[in-house]
Amino acid sequence: MKIGSLVIDNNTVLAPVAGITNLPFRLMVKKAGCGLVCSEMISANGIIFGSDKTLRMIDSYPEEKPVSFQIFGSEPSIIADAAVIVESRGADIIDINFGCAVKKVVKTGAGVALMKDRRRAEDVLKAVRKAVGIPLTIKIRTGWEKSGEDALKIAEIAAGCGVDAIAVHPRTAGQGFRGKADWSVISGVKGKVSIPVIGNGDIVEAKDAVQMLNQTGCDAVMIGRAAIGNPWIFSQVTALLSGDRLPPAGIAERFSAMKEYLEANINYFGEKHACYMMRSRLGWFVKGLPSSANFRESIKHIISENQAKEIIDSYFNGHVKSSSIEEAI
Repeated sequence: MKIGSLVIDNNTVLAPVAGITNLPFRLMVKKAGCGLVCSEMISANGIIFGSDKTLRMIDSYPEEKPVSFQIFGSEPSIIADAAVIVESRGADIIDINFGCAVKKVVKTGAGVALMKDRRRAEDVLKAVRKAVGIPLTIKIRTGWEKSGEDALKIAEIAAGCGVDAIAVHPRTAGQGFRGKADWSVISGVKGKVSIPVIGNGDIVEAKDAVQMLNQTGCDAVMIGRAAIGNPWIFSQVTALLSGDRLPPAGIAERFSAMKEYLEANINYFGEKHACYMMRSRLGWFVKGLPSSANFRESIKHIISENQAKEIIDSYFNGHVKSSSIEEAI
């Protein structure tokens, strides 16, 4: 798949997920077969004002490339200036958020509010397109009405402004992440523009992604929540599209990924902060396994890498060799 001049190895894309798709997570997902990884949503204002915390969110390593950084805001000049900074830091794609429905974002005129203010949306896209040379994409929702009319109008505007691809999450602003995604909106956008369209929403298993591609005609699939604890979903999708079927990750693979993810976070964030984060995140990898509740309870108070690894090894040694786990998987 191509987005502008950029060639993507396969047609799977990591969705931006707030608080989740940071650098260590993106590296893990890339290793697991994702074609294009994307950062969590980053404030254009924070970038311009030089916030250390915000600027760290646009850190990137060569191993994750190609990488897309998603920024949000409502002022064309500020978003354009932020995009220039992100481009200078090594981004392969600039993505503009047109879909966030969180109140504190919407009330500033950013996120899904841009789908209502089409004149401002066009000004934003023209300003960013003029400012950067790398591919430009946007991520939209259905809009404010179930009809999907907002999505079709914004898609047309985007294509006219030189946007290189559009990701569509077909839920309305009012739905948030609730209810069922209306894939027909993806089909509608695909029929409206000639640039690549990336479908997003209600992909839980690899087969759902293949169904979306077949049903909507979209060019790629974007997966977010389903990749949390199961980064292998991307390679599973690619295998299905090739006529193969990859089995779920085995026990050894899960535990190896868990340790690598722990180490990557410690290397990037430091031991203290990383261990605090891992108290809730290591549990992602044991979902569905016997005694997973006990494991999640045991990691709630970890304070060191060694302690975390001891708990992981204890769980692994106590259960991985039992036939009950193999049967559970």
